[in-house]
Amino acid sequence: MSVSRPTRLGDRLRRGTRRLEVTSEQSVIRSPALNDLVVITGFSGAGKSTAMAAFEDEGYFCVDNLPPEMIRSLADLFMHEGSKVERAAVVSDARGGSYFAGLVAVLGELERAGVAYRLLFLEADEQTLLTRYQETRRRHPLSPTGTVADGIARERALLAPVRERADVVIETTGLNAAMLRRKLADALLPTRTPGRLAVTFQSFGFKHGPARDADLLFDVRFLPNPHYEPELRPLTGKDPDVAAYVNRDGALDAFYERLFPMLDYLLPQYVAEGKSHLSVAIGCTGGRHRSVAITEQLAQRYKAEGDYLVELAHRDVERPTK
Repeated sequence: MSVSRPTRLGDRLRRGTRRLEVTSEQSVIRSPALNDLVVITGFSGAGKSTAMAAFEDEGYFCVDNLPPEMIRSLADLFMHEGSKVERAAVVSDARGGSYFAGLVAVLGELERAGVAYRLLFLEADEQTLLTRYQETRRRHPLSPTGTVADGIARERALLAPVRERADVVIETTGLNAAMLRRKLADALLPTRTPGRLAVTFQSFGFKHGPARDADLLFDVRFLPNPHYEPELRPLTGKDPDVAAYVNRDGALDAFYERLFPMLDYLLPQYVAEGKSHLSVAIGCTGGRHRSVAITEQLAQRYKAEGDYLVELAHRDVERPTK
């Protein structure tokens, strides 16, 4: 995840605050309730629906697939005297067809009008987008009769000027819905549990690509590999027999003797720093046995302590064995 243009965002929000204090005979905008407008955009298949659901769960008034020209009208409506909408989120993307090209101009209008908005841009690498489209069997909005790859290429060119204006850019490659929600919570959503660290323990396989956005990453390929045992290969690290094999010579226990004290020291330090979410990635060769067994153990240990919000994710555990 990257956060861009923080100074511009702060200036814009301050201008929006000043605008809320101004009344004018020429304007219908008086004493508005709206104090946070989030415009969500980005690549088709990058997670905008998940983002919209996250904002809706936080009490935002949400509108999906809104043409850019309608965003200003909606903002005016919510800033009109009598409106009770304080927070709103809208999705505007390539589904709007030719209208979407006007989004940059509309954002400029919002800024000049003093509307305090934030622009969230979601993206993913091309292979991830292709895979997600294959899973849903949907057509790309910019290539209804062609290939998904053609649609992604056209969308990339269309989105380039919008991405330049983004306040928050989130790369969703390798993220499941829960992990994306956590990223959104860190970057944009109100914190419900201040001072309590959310920790995601994620397993992955190096042969399927590196873990993305990991704060801490541990390579456990030095441990005994159950993949080479025919009776263990079809199993996963969730099976006790797999964990027992990894620990056959006490190697896993020796690893825990060093890993647990390190994490016990580091996690409170991140809390003291003010960090709200920490991603700990454990990688083995295929992401099916060793890394899964270890992340299961870590999640169980730290969830039992009750000091952290613990989330468990296995990126590659369902991949077929070869």
